[in-house]
Amino acid sequence: MVSQIKLKQRKEAYEVLIDDAEQILRLIEVQIENFMMPQCPLYEEVLDTQMFGLSREIDFATRLDLIDEAEGKAILDNLERKLNVLHETAQKSL
Repeated sequence: MVSQIKLKQRKEAYEVLIDDAEQILRLIEVQIENFMMPQCPLYEEVLDTQMFGLSREIDFATRLDLIDEAEGKAILDNLERKLNVLHETAQKSL
């Protein structure tokens, strides 16, 4: 019973972190769509703040043993890859 609860908590924590990463991606997409250039200080501020917040969430979940460190790193790496593609696409359309 306890292990089932732990597994459910781990799954929920992972899903919350994935959702938060997707929200960051959508936020940056909206900024780019509204002509905010990736070189804009506000764009960089939002991106840095959001990424820092997500990394703190991941660190917290890792410390609570809700996700593995490797899972957290994978979430951040995946988001960074997607953001890089988005940034490159925006640069090409200029």
